[in-house]
Amino acid sequence: IYTKDASRLRKTFGRSLSDLISLSLSLSLSLSLSVAWASHFQRLFVSFIGADWIFLMILGFIMAVISFVMDVFVDNFTEAHRWIYDLADSHVLLQYLAWVAYSMFLMCFAAGFANIVSIQAAGSGIPEMKTCLRGVMLQEYLTFKTLVSKVISLICVLGSELPVGKEGPFVHIGSMCAALLCKFMSLFSGIYKNEARNKEMMTVGCAVGIGCCFASPIGGALFSLEVTSMFFVARNYWRGFLSATFGAFIFRLLPVWNRQEDTLMALYATKYRLDFPFDLQELPVFAVMGIVCGFGGAFFVYLYGKITLFVKKQKATNSFLMKKRLLYPALVTVLISTLSFPPGFGQFMAGQLTQRESLISFFDHRTWSNHGIVADFDNDDHLAAWKHPQANVFVILSIFVIMKFWMSAISITLPIPCGSFVPIFVIGAAFGRLVGEGLATLFPDGFNMDGHVYHITPGVYAVVGAAALTAGVTHTISTGVIMMELTGQINYALPILISVILSNMISQSLQPSIYDKVIRIKKLPYLPMLSWGHRDKYNIHVGDFMKREVRYITLNSTYRDIFKILRSGNLKTLPLVKSTESMLLLGSVERAQLLALLKQRSQHLRKENAPTIPISYKVHFQIEEWEEQQLDEQVNFNNCKIDPAPFQLVERTSLHKTHTMFSVLNLDYAYVTSIGRLVGVVSLKELCKAIEGSLPADGVRLRPILATFRDRGVRGSWTETTELRKLLDHQIS
Repeated sequence: IYTKDASRLRKTFGRSLSDLISLSLSLSLSLSLSVAWASHFQRLFVSFIGADWIFLMILGFIMAVISFVMDVFVDNFTEAHRWIYDLADSHVLLQYLAWVAYSMFLMCFAAGFANIVSIQAAGSGIPEMKTCLRGVMLQEYLTFKTLVSKVISLICVLGSELPVGKEGPFVHIGSMCAALLCKFMSLFSGIYKNEARNKEMMTVGCAVGIGCCFASPIGGALFSLEVTSMFFVARNYWRGFLSATFGAFIFRLLPVWNRQEDTLMALYATKYRLDFPFDLQELPVFAVMGIVCGFGGAFFVYLYGKITLFVKKQKATNSFLMKKRLLYPALVTVLISTLSFPPGFGQFMAGQLTQRESLISFFDHRTWSNHGIVADFDNDDHLAAWKHPQANVFVILSIFVIMKFWMSAISITLPIPCGSFVPIFVIGAAFGRLVGEGLATLFPDGFNMDGHVYHITPGVYAVVGAAALTAGVTHTISTGVIMMELTGQINYALPILISVILSNMISQSLQPSIYDKVIRIKKLPYLPMLSWGHRDKYNIHVGDFMKREVRYITLNSTYRDIFKILRSGNLKTLPLVKSTESMLLLGSVERAQLLALLKQRSQHLRKENAPTIPISYKVHFQIEEWEEQQLDEQVNFNNCKIDPAPFQLVERTSLHKTHTMFSVLNLDYAYVTSIGRLVGVVSLKELCKAIEGSLPADGVRLRPILATFRDRGVRGSWTETTELRKLLDHQIS
């Protein structure tokens, strides 16, 4: 019995063991297959999420939602402002207090919130983004804290109805969203850890910012090209267009989804005639408007600069305003709100209309007046605000242009998130409407062409004026494209482009753009553009404005020499030459590498002289007596990273070529050599001074126009031959 039970037990155990082994093998195989499939799906998910088009669509969607939500809040603030104003209609004084106090409260809250949370949220943000894309990363302008501060403060600023816009700040918001999204996407794809690629995505963010404000993807992409980048990377075209198009589509789709609009259409849709849009006799008028807007844009930039510098140069006022940061915005808000109070002076400038309502009335296809007298419109029509019993339409529009001009220039100097695009847009539209109404009065029967009568449409002149004045302030051509997408009128492309180009030509020859003006005032490290009238850009050479006194190190330098050079300045990189006599440039060494050499030397001295080193020893601040002899030893550069090919220029390099190289390569400095010998250095500072036509620090004047021909014909070849002979003689000896 025992034998039978044992054999039966062995058979049963054997079968169980084999089943257990097969089960474990199948489980391990299934587990390995599951792991393989999981890793495969993970790679697919990571590659899918990390794809460019996914990033661009997410960015466009985020910006569209932010823009739509911001518009909803601003509309609610505006309606609340009107409701409080109408609630106090029993007494004019109560209406005035409600009108002014509401705007002042929102403005003070916006200024205080931006100052407490992130002061970097103030201003437009476009100048800082230009600086970042130039290569100088201002990380504090790209944080999540700055994003929150910018969005919330901007909502309150726009709700206060001050003459400022959201387009400039939205470019900054788009760049911040792109930078933060890159950090998030780096969790899925390592390519988003690349700094150069992230800069390209910031450029896309600038395009989406404009696209989600005006629902103009083409104009937004072109605007980002013109404003933020001096040289645009071609591969960013499709990225900018894709993200801006998707963002603009979502931005216009959300009002339909929210039942605010019936279908997708232009933001400021117009009803101009399409069969005969304009007459050829009107083209000279459009050209003159472009010229006038060019002068007007240059004057606006000039006025803004004067106001800003006046506030900063008044030391007592500036010190007081720095302590009372809310006082300046409050005073300006009270002043502007008082002047725009509808029962007061605001009745002469349609003070009860918002900027959007003003644009709608300017772009209207109807003619307002008959011989200067505004026609009767319904009370719920925006055009009724421009009718006044004691003034005709020309007086009303002239007052509006003049008042809004200086009001906008003052408003954008406040320490709040604000842009100049929309207020300039409104002023240009008002000027164009003024011209159009004047022509409609002079030619009430219109133009007669081959038996066809074409009546003048003043709204068309408003469209052209808005694009031209904005182009004169921003120095961009893309404002014309934005205007076409904004109004849905491509038939007027020729008049718009003519006025925009002429406005650019005039303004660029007189003043920098509004963004470059801010860069100069804030002294941001940015290279200005060469103007069209810069005649000496080919006749001025590097040798005329370079810095000849260069701090350098040689192969024979001692530790004491390096210590003195490092203490004498904060240069990030120092040139390495063969010797003081030859000055042959061998390369460049970063400051961090030289500090590492000194640190290694000090550690070596510590090991050799451990008993004699005092406890208070510090490498950078204190030199003990026992080190004096050691510092005179020659430096060993074998363990030092040396850049063998730093960027170099020659003395004969023109200003134009130098500017191009600094712009394309994002250079901060370049060494100037003559037959391999170091003769000077050019930094961004010297180049900016040369472009602006000022004198360098050493007082050397720029070369005259004929200097190139004189040197080339008289002494150019002799000088180079002499220097080459000296160099060869030195090498032989």
